[in-house]
Amino acid sequence: MNEIKLAIIGPGKIAHKFAADVPLVKGVVLFAVASRNLDKAKAFAAEHKATHYYDNYEAVAANSEVDLVYIATPNSFHFEHSMMCLEAGKAVICEKPFALNSQQVLKMTNKAQEKGVFFMEALWTRFIPATQKVIELIAQGAIGEIKGVKADFGFTAPVDLDSRLYNKALGGGSLLDIGIYPIYLSYLLLGVPESIHATATLSPTGVDTDCKMVFEYSNAISNLECSFTQTTPTEALILGSKGMIKLHSRFHHCKGLTVITEGQPPVSIKLDYIGYGYSYELAHVVDCLHQDTLESPMVSHTDSINLMSLLDTVRNIIEVKFDQDVL
Repeated sequence: MNEIKLAIIGPGKIAHKFAADVPLVKGVVLFAVASRNLDKAKAFAAEHKATHYYDNYEAVAANSEVDLVYIATPNSFHFEHSMMCLEAGKAVICEKPFALNSQQVLKMTNKAQEKGVFFMEALWTRFIPATQKVIELIAQGAIGEIKGVKADFGFTAPVDLDSRLYNKALGGGSLLDIGIYPIYLSYLLLGVPESIHATATLSPTGVDTDCKMVFEYSNAISNLECSFTQTTPTEALILGSKGMIKLHSRFHHCKGLTVITEGQPPVSIKLDYIGYGYSYELAHVVDCLHQDTLESPMVSHTDSINLMSLLDTVRNIIEVKFDQDVL
């Protein structure tokens, strides 16, 4: 495969960071960007040296030169824009959450298989050095058997009921926006829980502003929380039978962790990353495309379906419903 031509749909805050990291990855070039606003697309293209820019997303799907599309539009549009690009035969990486519910994720992954194109949820936290090190340490038995996970993610957001965070039509709420990170850490380390308990505070718009969850496993328990109304440590503790690993703030893209074992002094490990940290997932995608694989072995379709199902279960418990949910 020649140099992979990447297009970005939805040039928001995350897309700017992602685009800034593209030059750190060999074999891929930012080719195009699309926005509903032409001036915004033009400015983004100029800043990140994309050669093409459009005032509509359909133009990306229609451009035969585009190999790979990164979708960073609001949550409620992930399904629509992924399906459009997959239908056009484009490889796609779509920001988390993959969609609004597991029914949508199933349709998306089935479409990718039908079209024979690569498709992955952009869970960048899976690829950063700290996460890789955690998996290595656990495999080595550094803290023994995992007995639990404690993870939080909270920040004080302005109370703007029209904003993306509070807008139900855009898939708002703390759970899908930031709660996905504590949930994903628990899933990555312990898999699908046997039972889930959850409580939440809802905004006048009907989305959650705060959510606390307990995931129960046969031999472990995870205590997870997310919030738009309070600033929390945003750290994670992985508790084992012989010690624990602390992922420093913010744990989902931390630059260091501490291993604490009984009878031993704490061991601090620095794990910095280059750029904003998005180059690792993009480099992985480039490798997958060169190997002609349809899904990532690190973030598989099954992983994304399971993760979305966990979010569905929590939403059902706290009674947050979207119009897109299948009744």
